[in-house]
Amino acid sequence: MVDTYALYRRLAAYPQGRRLFSLVFEQAAPYFRTSRPRFVELRPHHAELVVRKRRRVQNHLGTVHVIAICNGLEAAMGALAEATTPPGRRWIPKGMSVDYTAKATSDIRCIAETDPQDWADGASEVPVRVRALREDGTPVVQGVIRLHISDRPTR
Repeated sequence: MVDTYALYRRLAAYPQGRRLFSLVFEQAAPYFRTSRPRFVELRPHHAELVVRKRRRVQNHLGTVHVIAICNGLEAAMGALAEATTPPGRRWIPKGMSVDYTAKATSDIRCIAETDPQDWADGASEVPVRVRALREDGTPVVQGVIRLHISDRPTR
């Protein structure tokens, strides 16, 4: 099994390493390729990536479609979960609740965050705060993705 966070740390040390990591990450969940997330930062409790505004992800208004943004937020959440979930445990998304707060008129920075105490004492559910920001810092989507956390089965 690939340690996603270790792979990120190894590749990020090289020029174009984050871009290469982003391409590898897309292979794990091919649907992510539709929004082409490009990772900016990954560490326990924090992940950031960018979804570029390009024709493929635009809606009829010429803004970044909210589903492409949610796809980016889910990719950020997944990378955060991979970097944060304690050994011997596993995660799966349980639900997503988001609010659309402004038009997405530029490239979008997707951010996922948790606090260390969210994962304490064998938590079975972890709220991941997500937000998507335009280049000018305006939030365009904000919400929470809930993770179900459980022990890995022993074989």
